[in-house]
Amino acid sequence: MGRKTPQPLTDRLLFAFLLCSCFSVFCISNAKNEDPVGYGYRVRSVSFDPSGRSLTAHLLLIQTSSVFGPDIQNLNLVASLETSDRLRIQITDSEHPRWEIPQEILPRYSHLHRRLLLQNQSISPENHIVFNPKSDLVFTLRITTPFGFTVSRRSTGDVLFDASPDTSDAGTFLVFKDQYLQVSAALPMLRSSIYGLGEHTKKTLKLAHNQTLTLWNADIGSANLDVNLYGSHPFYIDIRLPDNRRKLPIGTTHGVLLLNSNGMDIVYTGDRITYKVIGGVLDFYFFAGPTPEKVMQQYTELIGRPAPMPYWSFGFHQCRYGYKNVSDVEGVVAGYAKAGIPLEVMWTDIDYMDAYKDFTLDPINFPLDKMKKFVNTLHLNGQKYVLILDPGISVNKTYETYKRGIEADIFIKRDGIPYLGSVWPGPVYFPDFVNPATEIFWGREIKIFRDSLPVDGLWLDMNELSNFITSPPTPSSTLDDPPYKINNVGVQRPINNKTVPATSLHFGNITEYNAHNLYGLLESKATNAALIKLTGKRPFILTRSTFVSAGKYAAHWTGDNAATWDDLAYSIPAVLNFGLFGIPMVGADICGFSGDTTEELCRRWIQLGAFYPFARDHSDKFTIRQELYLWDSVAASAKKALGLRYRLLPYFYTLMYEAHTKGVPIARPLFFSFPQDPETYTIDSQFLIGKGIMISPVLKPGEVSVKAYFPSGNWFDLFNCSNVVSSDSGKYTTLDAPPDHINVHVREGNILAMQGEAMTTKAARKTPFQLLVVLSSSGISTGEVFLDEGEEVEMGGGGKNWSLVNFYARVEETKAIVGSKVVNGGFALSQKWIINKVTLIGLTKAQVKRFKGFEVYTNVETKTIADSFLKVDFGDNRKFVVMETENLSLPIGKAFELRLNLIT
Repeated sequence: MGRKTPQPLTDRLLFAFLLCSCFSVFCISNAKNEDPVGYGYRVRSVSFDPSGRSLTAHLLLIQTSSVFGPDIQNLNLVASLETSDRLRIQITDSEHPRWEIPQEILPRYSHLHRRLLLQNQSISPENHIVFNPKSDLVFTLRITTPFGFTVSRRSTGDVLFDASPDTSDAGTFLVFKDQYLQVSAALPMLRSSIYGLGEHTKKTLKLAHNQTLTLWNADIGSANLDVNLYGSHPFYIDIRLPDNRRKLPIGTTHGVLLLNSNGMDIVYTGDRITYKVIGGVLDFYFFAGPTPEKVMQQYTELIGRPAPMPYWSFGFHQCRYGYKNVSDVEGVVAGYAKAGIPLEVMWTDIDYMDAYKDFTLDPINFPLDKMKKFVNTLHLNGQKYVLILDPGISVNKTYETYKRGIEADIFIKRDGIPYLGSVWPGPVYFPDFVNPATEIFWGREIKIFRDSLPVDGLWLDMNELSNFITSPPTPSSTLDDPPYKINNVGVQRPINNKTVPATSLHFGNITEYNAHNLYGLLESKATNAALIKLTGKRPFILTRSTFVSAGKYAAHWTGDNAATWDDLAYSIPAVLNFGLFGIPMVGADICGFSGDTTEELCRRWIQLGAFYPFARDHSDKFTIRQELYLWDSVAASAKKALGLRYRLLPYFYTLMYEAHTKGVPIARPLFFSFPQDPETYTIDSQFLIGKGIMISPVLKPGEVSVKAYFPSGNWFDLFNCSNVVSSDSGKYTTLDAPPDHINVHVREGNILAMQGEAMTTKAARKTPFQLLVVLSSSGISTGEVFLDEGEEVEMGGGGKNWSLVNFYARVEETKAIVGSKVVNGGFALSQKWIINKVTLIGLTKAQVKRFKGFEVYTNVETKTIADSFLKVDFGDNRKFVVMETENLSLPIGKAFELRLNLIT
């Protein structure tokens, strides 16, 4: 929820355009100053680490420029191979410390202890190189005037980042001023596909050329295209096509992070990327890949792996801004139960609060006794309850939270006193989460509230920070009014617009100017720590504002979208981007937040939203109600799509385990599994769940078919496994998509561990497992399932309260074999989970002319299953056979091997 309904920017943009047309003298852009913004630097001296894996260059300014302030004369550039697949390049003032994100906020781990040699202060005319025979990354310092540098691959020579200056274009020179830092790199336009650099709502996942991407966290509804939104993630991945030499394998991928929390514009033209940053240092990290999955592993190794989410959070969630009272919310829960639609978590927006004050209940509409009874009933039904918190603390001398905050002295200050903003409760102070005492204060407030009402998760909104007022700038302050104007809100709005002023101070005299983009991250971190301490369980936290590493602490939703078909389509790039940012638990408001949805739109949206990692219906107070049971057709689609989601809960949860241990997304672009197929680089109307399930939704009104791309392989319909699309090298296929149907396919080579449908995740976990084995036409099929109790703080780790089962399948001349290998099987055995059914798809009729039963081998027995227990569907005109065997009662915690004897 944001400031009511997100307002379109069209009028403001038109006004800005007219102003520029009529008064162009006042609208000269930052790039059109008569004098160059800078003249670059030359290399004065170079020194090396004894290992050769680190270099320090001392840089001297060539000529001063007054544009955007005075230049910094002397710089240090340190290039170091921190690991075999990570290169760091940091450029900063050699004489004075500058703002860098503190290690306490974002720990960075280096495997290399640098011992720089400071002798050999002369400089040779030759280029200097940092490399390691075990690494594919090479740093080259170019001794030119101005100087430059490149990052390339040792194996192929492909240049990943070419910051060599073009002497005819000052825009390519390194510029380093107190409040303006610029670095520019050439890219191979025809070979490079870039993704990331958010948060923005975009029409496409692949970044289009010739655009400016602004990073400055702001409360701007995600219904607005191409403007800075709630989070800042200066990270991208780059997938390459081969050059003329053909040495580079197709789909080779690397990643680039600029670790800087200040506001910035990133100008991407296709052939060049230019960073224009208003503070801090230039701190680049390059990740070697060479696959998208490897890049994500390397990126999250640096910033932190995503936090594990509780099992129940993968169920369906319902929320609305505008629920009137407890009876209204109880009626929604009852409505879902009556319609037979799964509902796992009920949410309330700020309506539950007393005068919109955090940690309070409205005594009339949401009184404590009724709320306790309601939450207790949810818990007895195996359901959960989550509510919202805003950071602003009401300035009210009768409000206990406010009084304790004043006593603890934990609020952001300006001019020596707490800064006074305005949000939903009126005048507010904002907790300073940079201050270690604030985590104690925040945790205590959560404890006091949870002691009276045991909520299961917390929703952090408005934490960009959002402010309903814009305070005037401090006179002559270049913090409140920096010389370079980033393209805030798409019209160069002042950075103080509707937020805390940049001159405000956090603990340790850290300015809001530097720490602004970190607020949501810090609030999430404090909330995560508080809930772990209070509950001893894995916390569930949903945050709107994010920064690099926010996935370590919280999930995210894409904010205030709108109930339009465009927003439905844009939700796919938005969700996929956050997977790339290391926040895999992400979703968009199903059916749309602002504006009135329609039956058809809501029906198509739940079909898609059922496969978001985080699936929640949420709407604005001033719109029609849109609970899924209100239309018969929507209810039917919800039961069908959510029914499949609940059957796939073990798969979703195992993907959470993979995300937590490896950093890879849950929802993935097609190119993640098929980087060697360039057609997948521009597909953003379909996506993968894990490596093998593909979602192909309808995204336009009135359509009853969808044109979907199928990468190479055999793809089987998960609603009807007898339907298959076969593709030798990738092809587009038109699929039927009647109003009640979404196309979901699984690719050959995958094994899915599924359970039964149910109204809650708790009930679904009590059903037997079913294995869907999709045999590969060319090798071994694999799959896995991670099992634990679903809420322990640690997911996996050193304890034994979990099991991991790896499945395999292959076809030999006279046998189809399905088996498992088990790690920590004791936990699964203690839960008495069994595999009751195995379905094999992918065998051809030629392979199964006749068969002679199943044999099942375990470490204690061998038993033969007669043909009568085997169901075989040959079909009429199908190439592939569907084979099923039931009533197996195989303990999932014990290794087994099942052999189907074929007589060809």
